[in-house]
Amino acid sequence: MQSSSEKLSPFDLNHLMTTILKGVSMDPSNVSSDAGISPLAALVENRELLTVLTTAVALLIGCVVVLVWRRSSSQKSSKALEPPRPLIVNTEPEPEEDDGKKKVTVFFGTQTGTAEGFAKALAEEAKARYEKATFKVIDLDDYAADDEEYEEKFNKESLVFFFLATYGDGEPTDNAARFYKWFTEGKEKGECFQNLTYGVFGLGNRQYEHFNKIAKVVDEQLAEQGGKRLVPLGLGDDDQCIEDDFAAWRELLWPELDQILRDEDEATVATPYTAAVLEYRVVLHDCTDSSQLANGLIKANGHSVHDAQHPCRANVAVRKELHSSASDRSCTHLEFDISGTGLVYETGDHVGVYCENLIETVEEAERLLGLSPNTYFSIHTDKEDGTPLSGSSLPPPFPPCTLRTALIQYADLLSSPKKSALLALAAHASDPSEAERLRYLASPTGKDEYAQWIVANQRSLLEVMAEFPSAKPPLGVFFAAVAPRLQPRYYSISSSARMVPSRIHVTCALVYETTPTGRIHKGVCSTWMKNAVPLEESNDCSWAPIFVRTSNFKLPADTKVPIIMIGPGTGLAPFRGFLQERLALKEAGADLGHAVLFFGCRNRKMDYIYEDELNHFVKSGAVSELVVAFSREGPTKEYVQHKMAEKASEVWNIISQGGYIYVCGDAKGMARDVHRTLHTIVQEQGSMDSSKTESYVKNLQMSGRYLRDVW
Repeated sequence: MQSSSEKLSPFDLNHLMTTILKGVSMDPSNVSSDAGISPLAALVENRELLTVLTTAVALLIGCVVVLVWRRSSSQKSSKALEPPRPLIVNTEPEPEEDDGKKKVTVFFGTQTGTAEGFAKALAEEAKARYEKATFKVIDLDDYAADDEEYEEKFNKESLVFFFLATYGDGEPTDNAARFYKWFTEGKEKGECFQNLTYGVFGLGNRQYEHFNKIAKVVDEQLAEQGGKRLVPLGLGDDDQCIEDDFAAWRELLWPELDQILRDEDEATVATPYTAAVLEYRVVLHDCTDSSQLANGLIKANGHSVHDAQHPCRANVAVRKELHSSASDRSCTHLEFDISGTGLVYETGDHVGVYCENLIETVEEAERLLGLSPNTYFSIHTDKEDGTPLSGSSLPPPFPPCTLRTALIQYADLLSSPKKSALLALAAHASDPSEAERLRYLASPTGKDEYAQWIVANQRSLLEVMAEFPSAKPPLGVFFAAVAPRLQPRYYSISSSARMVPSRIHVTCALVYETTPTGRIHKGVCSTWMKNAVPLEESNDCSWAPIFVRTSNFKLPADTKVPIIMIGPGTGLAPFRGFLQERLALKEAGADLGHAVLFFGCRNRKMDYIYEDELNHFVKSGAVSELVVAFSREGPTKEYVQHKMAEKASEVWNIISQGGYIYVCGDAKGMARDVHRTLHTIVQEQGSMDSSKTESYVKNLQMSGRYLRDVW
């Protein structure tokens, strides 16, 4: 039949569909007449084509209906619940706009967030002071992907500031480690820093031997490589009031920046700047929304790489007390089960543990805030329209939850409050006298009283809030400006992955002490570990988000190299891992070098931890000699450094023959005493003068043969 051979051109089909959808009559004059028949007539005669088009139209209408319905339902749910918007990481480099303004970059290397907070505070005030400059705050770890990019980017910088914390035994923070390695090692940086004007502020603690080492090294080497130091190196001391140190350094900085960032005709005296009290935008939710919201926000193991930002959930498999019943102290052996998590570690690494506040502490905080523990809320760093809140110092928000959960998991309630927290409390104190007192404590004139009343007396945040009951900060202020984030606690892993790859062992002494105010201070994580319910006792066992932090505290690559290990108390932890490792290597056929372990405790009947294991390591040959100092058994106290001195000849022989020496434990006391004893041994046994001794010991450290894991 002729009708079956009739065809419509693509244009005709397109025109026909448009006409049908618009619901108007089709003008035959607008359709191609090549076929000799109108498209509508052809469509009527061609039933197959009519069926196809009818189906297509129906599907199209159905899709539109579904789309409208889904959009409507999503809008309803978004009004009911508003979880924080996820941070969008832009992997594409931002185009650098030449707006004629002076570019200033502020870098930070932080472990607990203090250096980051100072960096952002400096940038905020500088933005208010200098309108003709732009300030960018950058995490050192995010600045460059490799060494070449570091050099390429620093070549483009002209004015920079570094806020650098030092932790442990003079080590850089995790996020500054890559930069520091590039900066201090490898090839010459060429003219990378020759046109650079810079300032450095360090964050450290004078109680530690390598006070502010990282900041000192960066400041010195920048000057040596041609950089121009704008302001003297700032040395923040967390043992006193590091906020005062920062404030004093910052005041030295402004006159110097005025010379660079102000025009001659501008006023030299800036408008007095008062930092705004940080505050999240808070959204309260109905309790009925909580189950729906919480389902997808529990910390899970969905990341291929676990770190402080992406910990994995690990069950407590084993928990046991290491001290005898005769001891008035406590030490916990804990084992995390990491099978199936993807988490791996090496002997000598550290484990970071996110723990929880005690319920008694949390209930006190709820009482002081005057809010229900079931208050369900979310915090946000942007306004309702999506634009960022003023100020860039807000930490990333935590997931929506109840007030009780937020206080348990995210708020540091027992540390002494910073001065910025006192100002935030003052801003929300209804009693004028309390507000005035809080502002005085935070002021330069109240410096001495702050140092005594808060720092020396170890007053916690909750104790201070109890002294000023009219201060009731709203949730957005409390979590942004009053209570710092609860930080992970780090422990030297006391096991070997070669022997127990599916377990991470922790050896933790209980912190339980009376502060000068009479408060009983219970360590947050050590108390949690002591009370943890292990899997061997209940399927409903305790668990914690954990991650591994790599360490350079490693055994020599050559198993035949002799070693000396010094670790009293829980300083034994990494050496237990070392000895497990050596035993596994020996059983695999490796030749082991001579190994001496100096261990110390108070009394063999009270706190001689892992005694049976240590004796087994001796019998099996994992350790050649075990030397134990008992400080409370004889008429005089005897410590590990005394045992070292007794064996000075053997210690010197091992070191002089290329051996390694390891120290783990308290940095403020034991590690210093051991270091002095080592100096004495080297000087006397090696017949060196003081200068050569100092150089010799320093060379041991620089070559990686004298390693310390201290806290």
